[in-house]
Amino acid sequence: MAVEVGSQAPDFTLKDYDNQQVTLSSFRGASNVLLVFYPFAFSGICRGELCQLRDELADYVAGDVQVLGVSVDTPFSLKAWAREEGYQFPLLSDFWPHGAVASTYGVFNEAVGMAVRGTFLIDKTGEVRFAEVNGPGEARDQDAWKKAVAALP
Repeated sequence: MAVEVGSQAPDFTLKDYDNQQVTLSSFRGASNVLLVFYPFAFSGICRGELCQLRDELADYVAGDVQVLGVSVDTPFSLKAWAREEGYQFPLLSDFWPHGAVASTYGVFNEAVGMAVRGTFLIDKTGEVRFAEVNGPGEARDQDAWKKAVAALP
């Protein structure tokens, strides 16, 4: 079951594409976080979604929101993908233990070994303000995220 609105976001530490550790709780009190789980780097729907985030990143920054992408890919493949697409937000590797953070958030498809499309907006206190889970092959409507960001205090 996915993490629900109103609950505290489970904390985690993952490596980004520069092999640097990123801890969710380090953003508490400093910025809101849009946590975007996606199946795999270099895949079609994921590319479209993350490119839209890239192109609209200024809207999130203006809303005091740090975007974090999470997949089960290795940091090395995430680095190559970020360079290729010009992503200016951290992509985090949930590679090992494989899918552990995605599992904690209720968005890991164990049968296939990938995260599904889970989106969580976490406020500065660590509370989940928006949660949505889309299945494989089902693209997300990012307008819902923007409405949730606009509703943040």
